[in-house]
Amino acid sequence: MRSEAASAAGGSRVVALDAERARDTALTGAKAANLARAKAAGLPVLPGFVLVAGARLSVRNGQALPEDDSVLVEYRRIAGPGERPLVVRSSSVHEDTATSSMAGCFVTVPDVRGWEAFTRAVAEVRASADLMAAEPAALSGTLGAGPRAGGEDSMAVLVQPMLRADAGGVMFGADPVTGRTDRIVVSAVHGTPAALVDGTAQGVRYLLDRTGRCLETEPQEPSGQRLLGRGRLFRLAALARRAGKLFGGPQDIEFAFDTDDRLWLLQSRPITAMAPRPPAKARLLGPGPVAETFPGVLQPLEEDLWVAPMAHGLTVALQVLGTASRHMLREVPPVLTVDGRAAADLRLLGVVPPRHPVLSHLNPVPAARGLGAAWRIGRLRGTLPLLALDLMADVDRELAELPPPARMSGGQALAAAGWGRRVLSALHAQESLAGGLLGADRTATVAGEALAVLAEGRAAGRTDAEILAAHPVLLGLSAPSLTRPVRLPPRGAAGPWTGVPRGVSTLPVREGLRLRIRWVQEMQAGMVRAFADRLVAAGLLPDAGSAVLLRWYELTAVGEGAALPPDLADRLPRPEQPPLPAAFRLAGTRVVAEPLPTRTPGRGHRRAGGPPGDVPGAVQGLGAGGGFGTGTVWDGRGPRPEHAVLVVGVLDPGLASYLPGLAALVAETGSPLSHLAVLARERRIPTATAVPEAVARFPVGTEVAVDGGTGSVVPHDAGLRNGAGPARTSRPSAQWSASAAPDPSLRALPRDRSPRPPPGKGHSP
Repeated sequence: MRSEAASAAGGSRVVALDAERARDTALTGAKAANLARAKAAGLPVLPGFVLVAGARLSVRNGQALPEDDSVLVEYRRIAGPGERPLVVRSSSVHEDTATSSMAGCFVTVPDVRGWEAFTRAVAEVRASADLMAAEPAALSGTLGAGPRAGGEDSMAVLVQPMLRADAGGVMFGADPVTGRTDRIVVSAVHGTPAALVDGTAQGVRYLLDRTGRCLETEPQEPSGQRLLGRGRLFRLAALARRAGKLFGGPQDIEFAFDTDDRLWLLQSRPITAMAPRPPAKARLLGPGPVAETFPGVLQPLEEDLWVAPMAHGLTVALQVLGTASRHMLREVPPVLTVDGRAAADLRLLGVVPPRHPVLSHLNPVPAARGLGAAWRIGRLRGTLPLLALDLMADVDRELAELPPPARMSGGQALAAAGWGRRVLSALHAQESLAGGLLGADRTATVAGEALAVLAEGRAAGRTDAEILAAHPVLLGLSAPSLTRPVRLPPRGAAGPWTGVPRGVSTLPVREGLRLRIRWVQEMQAGMVRAFADRLVAAGLLPDAGSAVLLRWYELTAVGEGAALPPDLADRLPRPEQPPLPAAFRLAGTRVVAEPLPTRTPGRGHRRAGGPPGDVPGAVQGLGAGGGFGTGTVWDGRGPRPEHAVLVVGVLDPGLASYLPGLAALVAETGSPLSHLAVLARERRIPTATAVPEAVARFPVGTEVAVDGGTGSVVPHDAGLRNGAGPARTSRPSAQWSASAAPDPSLRALPRDRSPRPPPGKGHSP
């Protein structure tokens, strides 16, 4: 029974590559259809023919049956009387699409000689399609074509002459790792591209501009012995431009130069998984200034309770110091969350130098703004300690007067949590200003006081719960959370502590403010939990844990009698995410890691983590994209760790089934343009290739960080995120703490301005 594709071809099972019908993807598959379009447009494509999708080759005693005479005719036309060797390739309707390349997933049979070998090759290619259809989960999410992706009914077979290649390779019409469309990336090897695309050879990498001018070569080639000379590179760039114009975007191209130096286009498909490119004015963000306060993933309600006051407070502090204009601060919050993880604007907070430090001195606006700030700062240096003492006394009194949450009504609990949001803003603002104006006082810290109290209590035989109840300073050792109880450091985790408790009253101003911030956060957590328990008891909430999925305005609306959001049952907790890079920009919602600029004495700034030698144990390879990831080294054998970093010698396409769920991929050999690297990039798996001695350097169980942008692989304890923690300084414009808050008076508590729907009628549960 003939297939629909064959019927659409007018009953013919075979279509010549130069026929108009060959450009129909549904009939001949994407690979053949793209080559047919390129051939019709005058690009250098070898002749050939296509066995259409679903057509079966009927053979008896090694001879084609009469119904397949058309196939035999085309075979003889391409092979010629001398039985020229052929290459038989897959051309599935599901591969080489804009979203999924399925690179290397199907079989290519080279050097096919004779009719019997040809029929066997066709069967082998078709069998690879059936194998992929039988194992649809192997690349779940990558095939993108349902359970029959790769099945025989969707597989056409492309047949072309076997090329005697002097050099071949892969060319990307844009840089898939950086996202730059003004660059062309070429990887080439001697002979055909086969060794390059299957990951067994690294090849020579050339980075070109759009004209074909070579900007980088890796590895360096001896003068006069270049695999691809200037003329070949210019011709390749011209081919990339023509193909991009024909197909409407940068292309992933396989090419070859034959022994007569003629350039041939072997394959053209869209570049999948192009690295996102942040807008030109995208902010430089990083977790450094806020990672200590919020080290984990925050749920929506936690974000509203704690990050919003921090951002508000920092805004006011920056206004007081004249660091940024009011307009900028209205448009650009200094702190935000990315996938639930807190991050700060690194330039706005002075963690990194200005983008154009020389021009900043020539701009009169900041200087004029600074005149007013200088007057305010002069006054604040003397008055801030007194303002802070008054604020801390007020907070202590309010917290002491609050009854336990169990004795409060739902409305009272919400009111206390709302007061906490407002006072957190003032606390964050003053804490930030104290760090900038009063300098670093290292005589005592919250952590030191808490550890001394903990050591003394444990030595006296008291339980951690008893010590925590008697000494709330211990809250300074844990991060706030609505979902997790307070956990103190395990016994012996930091070694014996020899300090002596001196009392909270002896803490410097900034440390005292930090402690009050933590106390208020814990009070809010208790109030929200109590309110959630009341909602559950009233039958309004399925379970107390789902309260963290609400926004603050939704929670207060429920307290005023409104119904729960109708989509609450469909909301899911934010999953645990890998740590954010030390510095990054956003391209839409995608995180694009960047080296962290840092100050260097006597110079402007340098890039931290640039040469891998800057970090002990770091090894430099070639970045293949996918972002930044951390996890545990795994070699593909034995139990798979939760966050597995697959480290292998060769980027074998057969490893494709291991890709789902990987934290990163590292290989000793291979090119960023190889099939497996392309598949990994499509899944946003950080990938580094050509990492010297990766298998020996990073044994199974090693914790590593992999940067798919730079190709660096670093043992996790070596700290790829060097420089993430801010250095303290006495200058107002320098580092900021992990806090923030509003209010021009820095004393009064600002009103809650979070958006909320009109209040409903009713009473608190």
